[in-house]
Amino acid sequence: MELKGKKINFLGDSWTAGGAVSDIKYAFVNRIEAMSGATVCRNYGEGGTTIAKMQKPYGNEYDRDFCMRADSMDDDADIIVVLGGTNDFGHGSAPLGEFSDRTPDTFYGAMHTLCLKLLNKYPTSTIVFITPNHRVARIEGEKGEDTPNAYGAVLYDYVKIIREVTQYYALPLLDLYATSGIQPNVPIIRETLMPDGLHPNDDGHKIVADKIYSFLKAL
Repeated sequence: MELKGKKINFLGDSWTAGGAVSDIKYAFVNRIEAMSGATVCRNYGEGGTTIAKMQKPYGNEYDRDFCMRADSMDDDADIIVVLGGTNDFGHGSAPLGEFSDRTPDTFYGAMHTLCLKLLNKYPTSTIVFITPNHRVARIEGEKGEDTPNAYGAVLYDYVKIIREVTQYYALPLLDLYATSGIQPNVPIIRETLMPDGLHPNDDGHKIVADKIYSFLKAL
C-alpha cells in the first residue's frame, strides 16, 4: 500500500503518545510520518488508557478508553492504526468476558465494539491492529507479563483475544508480541531498547516505526 499522501490516525496509549522518548520527534508516529510521506499522522495516544471501559473508574484521563475516543477521531483518515491492551492487563478493571460480548464492559466486548465502531466510521479505509509488546515489572508490586492480574489473566491472554477478534473481522494484525524483537526480560534488550521495562526508548521506537511502516507498505 502506498503511504505517500495518506492521512493516518493512530489510536493508542503511552506507546503511541511517545512515552519514554527523549523528544517527540523520535516517537514511532512521528518517524512514520517522516519516512512515509503521509500527508498527516495524527496521534491519538493517551497514556494509561485501556481498550475496555473502566469498571472502577479512576476519575482521571485513564478513564478515556479507546472505544470512547474512537468517536472523536478525525473522519477523513485513509488508515487507522490501533495499538493497545497492555493497560487492560496492567491496571484495567474490566474482566476478559466472552467472545459473544458486544459491549465495552469486558475486554472481548470492547474489542468487538471498537472494531465495529471503526468499520462503520471508516468503511473504505484500512484498519490495522497491533498487539501489545512484552513487558516486565518496573517497580515493586507492579505486574510482569506472566503475573496474573485481578481477573486471573496474564498479558498473553489479551494478546490472544486481540488476535481472535481481529481475525473474526478480517482486519490486518501486526503481532509485536511475537515479532518486535523487543523482549525486556532479556537484560541486554532491556538495557538498550526498553530501560523502564514497559516503554521503548528512542532506539526502540525506531524499531517499532520500521515494523509498522513495513507492515503497512506490504498491505
